[in-house]
Amino acid sequence: MKRSDLAGGEPPRLATGPRPEAGRSGPERIAIVTDAWLPQMNGVVRTLTTTCDHLRALGHEVMVVSPDQFASMPCPTYPEIRLALTRPGAVAARLRDFAPQAIHIATEGPLGLAARRYCTKAGARFTTAYHTQFPDYVAKRTHLPASWFWRYIRWFHGPARRILVATESIREELRAQGLTQLHHWSRGVDLACFTPQAPPAPEFADLPRPIQLYVGRVAVEKNIEAFLASTHPGSKVVVGDGPSLERLKARYPQALFLGRRSGAALAGCYAGADVFVFPSRTDTFGLVMIEALACGTPVAAYPVAGPRDILTEGVGAQAQDLDRAIAAALTRNRRPCAQFGAGFSWAAATRQFVAGLAATEVRPVAA
Repeated sequence: MKRSDLAGGEPPRLATGPRPEAGRSGPERIAIVTDAWLPQMNGVVRTLTTTCDHLRALGHEVMVVSPDQFASMPCPTYPEIRLALTRPGAVAARLRDFAPQAIHIATEGPLGLAARRYCTKAGARFTTAYHTQFPDYVAKRTHLPASWFWRYIRWFHGPARRILVATESIREELRAQGLTQLHHWSRGVDLACFTPQAPPAPEFADLPRPIQLYVGRVAVEKNIEAFLASTHPGSKVVVGDGPSLERLKARYPQALFLGRRSGAALAGCYAGADVFVFPSRTDTFGLVMIEALACGTPVAAYPVAGPRDILTEGVGAQAQDLDRAIAAALTRNRRPCAQFGAGFSWAAATRQFVAGLAATEVRPVAA
């Protein structure tokens, strides 16, 4: 795949089936079912909320089924994530009442399961998305083999008409698991917010340079300790919260932990840093990388899925030794980084999303 595809160009068709209609006329009813939603904040939530905004701006009628609409309980080992507790048939009733022309199941949690059950029972076609390396995440938290959880992924996504995937590396992984009904769905950046002109965070004023920044969930699967334990001189800054925050603050008192930031405050953190460090080995894309690039900040990462699909030599560096990647990324020019990041458009990503839904040919579901 060409990098221009990742940066908002029209993607190649990755599965057989009817071609979407060119320039769909009139609003369509789209149901999106997700276990990840506000007030939780991560890449999945930001992708879905932004996509919903763009869909509505295009005239689509969107209904979101999310945990905030039900009683919920904290996810074991990750209390920031709420697991919806629904009565039998509650999700099905919402879908029937809305009569969607497209159903998209974004996550593999309780609400996603309920929507999948309804669709398979009613014979309704639906799409799914593979947002996170679910088997790896659960394996890290349970200390059980990831192969056990791949069985669930194959079962969950198997009946989907399309599985929306952001990068070629993840497509290869899903193909190896026998999931081949794949459709390209990239990501975008709010270019009105994330720019090199964003005022730097005031906390950066007296920090020793170079400032090395991490943004994202502060959780074990993000491999943040590899960043905090790296030895490149300068200052380390962590933006975000999560279940590992207090432990990491205690263990790495020399680092600056700023908590969650959003909007202009987050953009200022990106723009004021000298290098953005992405230590995760399990992300499927890494929305924070393209936001950092749009602010002119080069990226250091491991050569794994996500970074190797997005980064070019001119805007970042990848190495198995994170210190080497940081040192190399610091030599990159900021202007090409900003130009590269500006190529990721939410408008183009939303068109890709709609094209995947159009291919499902979903009709209103009978009761």
